[in-house]
Amino acid sequence: MQQIARSVALAFNNLPRPHRVMLGSLTVLTLAVAVWRPYVYHPTSSPIVRTIELEQKEIRSLLPEASEPIDQAAQEDEAIPQDELDEKTDNQHEYVVSTGDTLSSILNQYGIDMGDISRLAAADKDLRNMKIGQQLSWTLTADGDLQQLTWEMSRRETRTYDRVANGFKMSAETQQGEWVNSLLKGTVGGSFVTSARNAGLTSTEVSAVIKAMQWQMDFRKLKKDDEFAVLMSREMLDGKREQSQLVGVRIRSEGKDYYAIRSEDGKYYDRNGTGLAKGFLRFPTARQFRVSSNFNPRRLNPVTGRVAPHRGVDFAMPQGTPVLAVGDGEVVMAKRSGAAGYYVAIRHGRTYTTRYMHLRKILVKPGQKIKRGDRIALSGNTGRSTGPHLHYEVWINQQAVNPLTAKLPRTEGLTGSDRTDYLAQVKLVLPQLRFD
Repeated sequence: MQQIARSVALAFNNLPRPHRVMLGSLTVLTLAVAVWRPYVYHPTSSPIVRTIELEQKEIRSLLPEASEPIDQAAQEDEAIPQDELDEKTDNQHEYVVSTGDTLSSILNQYGIDMGDISRLAAADKDLRNMKIGQQLSWTLTADGDLQQLTWEMSRRETRTYDRVANGFKMSAETQQGEWVNSLLKGTVGGSFVTSARNAGLTSTEVSAVIKAMQWQMDFRKLKKDDEFAVLMSREMLDGKREQSQLVGVRIRSEGKDYYAIRSEDGKYYDRNGTGLAKGFLRFPTARQFRVSSNFNPRRLNPVTGRVAPHRGVDFAMPQGTPVLAVGDGEVVMAKRSGAAGYYVAIRHGRTYTTRYMHLRKILVKPGQKIKRGDRIALSGNTGRSTGPHLHYEVWINQQAVNPLTAKLPRTEGLTGSDRTDYLAQVKLVLPQLRFD
């Protein structure tokens, strides 16, 4: 160690004087910084503490979620354009039971309270054993609560569940009428809806035809003298029509025939048993992003304490992320609008609509036809938004559903014995769908 010290001292002394001065100064400064400690003040008396009373509404404003954008009901310029082909729901919805469905999975995707679902199941245990092809319909209160549910178990038996003070009360009705097939046919004049009504179809039956054929054609673009033939099964009781069910439909447009025939599962297929629905993507982006705010039709505004429905899901993502169309359809809205910022709305057939909000850039135009997976926009942070995210909504029959759990269309077809039974049904129905 002494040898090292002597060597360092010798080297230092051999340096020119300016260099020795500089090196010495740096050494002193380094030592000063190493031993320095800031002076800390220690008060001799206790600090002054003040208690501030806050009102409940002021406490809410301090919660983390108070900084989230609270979506309001769609403003007039954000609403999806409607036309005569749209069925007016009045808070009513219909659903055909399909594979894997349960009472809970069906109703929960529409935001119906789990407590109401449990009370329904308690009113009738048979609701736990619904079968494919059966139909549910329900109405909601102005606040979005379940008011009444109807279960069509078969053509003969229908059960209705009405809200009462402590749950739901069930009533059953058995139909005694005779079911007969009726062929209604005509040609398109001014519009399909008017022409179909002139041919004898009710408004409900017209809506059934439009839903069955929605993936094959745009009814607004049918031309004069296009032909249609509709086979309805109608229940007649004491000479009056009680209810009806669409069996099959054939439309000839510009010389080409389109068909939709009902299967036992309640869905409609073409003449070969191939499904008519176009499959959807579950997410509107190439990869999944974190959900920053869930679907909640009863979400409380943390500041006001009032219900402010969140009719979609928010995905937190970097600005500029490509946003994809989840299914084939037509762009009905592509514009900048108030709280939604830049947003796009796409109509898929006549039943489904999707909306994409707070975008940075729109890549499509109203009226444009798009395919599943097409880029329609880049995500952003426009409108009433506190951070980069995509607000995504799915609507079924003009009612918002949970995009993460909704039963979305998928491309499918019948196989095995189901297809064999269906093709046998087709042989009976096709000869009846005639124009002459």
